Amino acid sequence: MEQRVLGRTGRQVSVVGLGTWQLGADWGDVREEDALAVLDAAVEEGVTFFDTADVYGDGRSEQLIGRYLRERPDAGVFVATKMGRRVDQVPENYVLENFRAWNDRSRANLGVDTLDLVQLHCPPTPIYSSDAVFDALDTLVDEQRIAAYAVSVETCEEALAAIARPGTASVQIILNPFRLKPLEAVLPAAEKAGVGIIARVPLASGLLTGKYTKDTVFAKDDHRSYNRHGEAFDQGETFSGVDYETGLEAAAEFTALAPDGATAAQTALRWIIQQPGVTSVIPGARSVDQARANAAAAALPALSQATLDAVRDLYDRRVRVQVHGRW
Repeated sequence: MEQRVLGRTGRQVSVVGLGTWQLGADWGDVREEDALAVLDAAVEEGVTFFDTADVYGDGRSEQLIGRYLRERPDAGVFVATKMGRRVDQVPENYVLENFRAWNDRSRANLGVDTLDLVQLHCPPTPIYSSDAVFDALDTLVDEQRIAAYAVSVETCEEALAAIARPGTASVQIILNPFRLKPLEAVLPAAEKAGVGIIARVPLASGLLTGKYTKDTVFAKDDHRSYNRHGEAFDQGETFSGVDYETGLEAAAEFTALAPDGATAAQTALRWIIQQPGVTSVIPGARSVDQARANAAAAALPALSQATLDAVRDLYDRRVRVQVHGRW
């Protein structure tokens, strides 16, 4: 699989990575043996990048990855984790003492001395203008708790603020055919600054697979049930902020754009991969088959200009009004 340099880390990662939120919580139950099989299938297909967070299953996702890497020390996987969402979301909690404690917990969960990459996990907006916060992150690098740091953001404005910080290695942001705003300023700024871009929520919480209907029922512990209006965290993390009915209609149109031999999900991933400035896209997978199918998107031919234009038209007609001004 194609590898790209992840911004200022200097490390190469696969263009299709693996998001592991679903292996921890908030997507229904995933058994431990099934989670480990997903990790293994992704690696077998060329994935060298796992994205996790200390809050996914309150550490379960990190622990599963740690177990897998102990059992497969030859896997050669770069692991990005996140910190900050296990406490009240106030700037006062973003201090060096807490950072050290959070890092130490993640290092224990993952079974490593130095974390490859730690991302602030969609922190409060004032954090981006705090020199003290970024000085603290530099201290963690100096202490060899972490090799590099980054930020996972909700808005394009936050992304641009993070990119302007000289120590920011990468920015993780929602990017998919239903969220095009990052193409305007964020991706060009990141590319110019040498900052990596990690594209999350690439399938709009599954909408872009084209498999859901108005009768689809999600489990009660699935965020697609309990966070449709931002009840638990930012609404943009669920269905990319698009209301479900509109999302279904737009997804049906998108599915019709898939080229021969590609699924709708693979088409969405291929669309992201070929956006200038993107380093890696991190779809989740709850099964071995999903992990293999996602990885296969990396080998698809580039989408035609006609398809790219059709994606833009679909966004402008059906989605833009709901998301473009918010994130």
